[in-house]
This record gives sequence, structure tokens and C-alpha cells, in this order.
Amino acid sequence: MKKTINQVIFAAGALVLWEGLALLRLWPPYVFPTPQGVAESLWTGFADHSFWIGIAVSMRRVAIGYAISVVLGILLGMLLTSSRFLEDTMGRLVLSLQSLPSICWLPMAVLWFGLTEKAIIFVAVTGSLLAVAQATKSGFENVPRILSMAGRNLGAKGPQLFRYVLLPASLPYLVDGLRQGWAFAWRSLISGEMIFVTVGLGQLLMMGRDLNDINQVFAVMVLIAAIGYTVDSILFRRLETSLRHKWGLATAASK
Repeated sequence: MKKTINQVIFAAGALVLWEGLALLRLWPPYVFPTPQGVAESLWTGFADHSFWIGIAVSMRRVAIGYAISVVLGILLGMLLTSSRFLEDTMGRLVLSLQSLPSICWLPMAVLWFGLTEKAIIFVAVTGSLLAVAQATKSGFENVPRILSMAGRNLGAKGPQLFRYVLLPASLPYLVDGLRQGWAFAWRSLISGEMIFVTVGLGQLLMMGRDLNDINQVFAVMVLIAAIGYTVDSILFRRLETSLRHKWGLATAASK
């Protein structure tokens, strides 16, 4: 309850500060909008269904790209953990490429896939895959060796050792990697949509810029941030809570 009250107070204070800055006219209205103007733009966007369509298209794209990056990222992370040679070679490459902004892959995406939706999804995948792979690798590497030894002494081998020992012990790192991968995929997708003339929230953001409509620009930014926060709260926090109860990771996950 106290947490909710603090959040409400903070949000109210932020709105008051925003309105106060707008009233001071430190910047022209076409550069710095008022909360009322942004709220009206949100209402108009949902009323004419343009925001609904943009949200639906962007969420479908990010769902596809994120699902691909999770599957490939976990497999890549497990592969790197299983071989010292791969860790010393491919692992270093993965670590280096992770610092590369996902938008840098856009020229390659255009050359490979053209100005199509596949290019946007490819950018989302590249933005998320390496983060998931690195988190998976870190998760398995940080499993205490004594747990593996205890599992083997109790007769767990191969798939059983992975399912009942390695996987539960690495879940805190893996969940954090999935959460980080989602954030990267979402940002990468919006960046890709801003470059292409296509339906989506990124395109609506650029449309607001082209029309000099700062209210729409801020409204779309609010939507992008709200969707990212909502997915994190509904999906990943619930997943983390469920894993705590199932595997008894409350202490490890809360650190």
C-alpha cells in the first residue's frame, strides 16, 4: 500500500512539474507540450484507431523477434558454456558484439531483406539475442560447483542433472537476461520502425516529427514507455515470483 501511495505521489509531482515548466514558457509550445495537449493527442490517436493499429503491429513484430532471440540465445549460451574452445573464441565475439548498438545492423538488414518487415524483425532479434545468450552463459557459469557434485552423487546425470540442478540454480540469471533481452528487443524494434515508412509506433513517432506535432511525439513516447513497463510488470515480475515459489529461489532472486 505504501509503495502504491509513493508511486501516486511521484506521478502527481511529475505532472505538476511538467505543467509548471510548460506554463513558464521557457520553450515555445511547439517544442515543449503541456500534459493536456499530450492527453488530447492520446485521446485522438485511440479514437481514430491509429494508436491501436500501431500497438498491434509493433507488439506482433516484437513477439516474433523476441521469441526467436530467446530460443537462439539460450541455445547459444548453453553452447558457449559446454566448450572451453567456443567460450574462448565465439564467446569473446558475442561479448564484443553485445556492445554494438542494434541500429548498426539496420544497413545489413536492408541489404539482406530489403525494406520489408523481416528487416525490422531482424533488428529486434539482433538487439535481444546476445543479451539472452550472455545471461544464459553467466547463469550456468555461476552455478556453485558443489551443487553439480551433489546432484551427480545422488545419481542425476545428463537431462536430469540439467533439469533438477543446473536449471533451477541458474534461473535468477536467466530471468534477468530474459527481462533485459525484452527491453533491448523493444527498443531495437522501435528504432527499426522509425527508419522504415511502415505501420507501427516508431512510424507514428516519426509522423509526429514530420508534422511538427510535438503532442503526438510525446504521446507515442508515453505509449512506448507504458507498454515496456506493463510487459515487464505483468510478464517478468510474475514469472520471477512464480519461479521463487516453485524452485525456492526467493533469497537468490531478491539479491
